[in-house]
Amino acid sequence: MNPDPIATRKPLDGFSIASMVGLCVIWGFQQVAIKAAAPDMSPVLQVGIRSAGAALLVLALMLVRRENLSLRDGTLMPGLLVGLLFGGEFMAVSMGLNFTTAGHMAVFLYTAPIFTVLGIPFLSREERMNRKQWLGAGVAFAGVAMAFSGSFFGPNGKNMLLGDALGILGGILWAATTLVIRGSRLSETPATKTLLYQLAGAGLMLPAYAWLSGKMGAVTWTPRLGANLVFQTVVVAFASYLYWFWLLRKYLASRLSVFSFLTPMFGITFGVLILKEPLDPRFVIGALLVLTGITIVNRR
Repeated sequence: MNPDPIATRKPLDGFSIASMVGLCVIWGFQQVAIKAAAPDMSPVLQVGIRSAGAALLVLALMLVRRENLSLRDGTLMPGLLVGLLFGGEFMAVSMGLNFTTAGHMAVFLYTAPIFTVLGIPFLSREERMNRKQWLGAGVAFAGVAMAFSGSFFGPNGKNMLLGDALGILGGILWAATTLVIRGSRLSETPATKTLLYQLAGAGLMLPAYAWLSGKMGAVTWTPRLGANLVFQTVVVAFASYLYWFWLLRKYLASRLSVFSFLTPMFGITFGVLILKEPLDPRFVIGALLVLTGITIVNRR
């Protein structure tokens, strides 16, 4: 499952475009699904259960494929680190959804590419940011400031600011995960093994936190919760991530990643339509600036 040479990867076609739009719909819906089921189960426990379940599915897939499960291939230490970072990312997201809207969380979490680009020069001097990328980063951070400003004037200003800040923290941890993978043996490791490290980290950390914080007992088992957990485990954390990695092997990554920025827009849309979340004009302008900046930074 090592990546194919770039020369063998294809430009986007109708199939890949439709696939990316479908993935963005799924990823945009996940925060809304978590928040919708929050009355039945805490977001932290939801994400912990889905991660543990998806980790078992990935492990089963690796066993069927007879992939290498050895911990002596130089991936153990970076694997443990990405597990901690991935778990920390979704802990921040889960806790933040208790205070802010799913739309806000979708936008602030997707600041990760900006932090990734800022951190890459520490791994490779050849990949310093150019003027356009600095411009994009500036536009994105201006958007963050604009989106944050709307929280000051809301009815739950302090709580929403805390949730928004946790969304930014999630984006930083996501970027750190990407940088660790990029700068370690994990960059040459099959995607399934890297994903297993990440899911296992979240699957251990988040239920442990839920137990220590007393959220284990505050669960109401309903059909909505059951369907939600199946969706999050099988569709989001298992199938969609593996399908994304498969697309990266077949098509040009730079073209695919531009489509991923549709995800926050779907998150905002689902939050408004399903959860009846309000849209502050400052947040809308800020979100558009963030996505514009990210697009500029990632444009080749």
